[in-house]
Amino acid sequence: MRELQLRNIAAVNQRLVRIDYNGLEFDQPLRFDVLVENCLLLELKCVQEIVPIHKAQLLSYMKLLDIPLGLIINFHEMKLTDGLVRMILTGANRV
Repeated sequence: MRELQLRNIAAVNQRLVRIDYNGLEFDQPLRFDVLVENCLLLELKCVQEIVPIHKAQLLSYMKLLDIPLGLIINFHEMKLTDGLVRMILTGANRV
């Protein structure tokens, strides 16, 4: 977070989101890792392998926050590029 701040890149982590479920509205904290410039959601992991639940978690956060791009970064890999999973939510964040 500090490196992004030093570069004047807007980023937040863990924030409240308003959820509407069948007319019941409530605020729920989301424990996502980093949201960059309100368009890229990062989920940072250090696991043996990325499994479907990790992708489902990222996709759920992307839908709730209306974020078009998501990236899982698994720091357990020897080569960083081997630990990347990119997800796109079409139609998100459109004005």
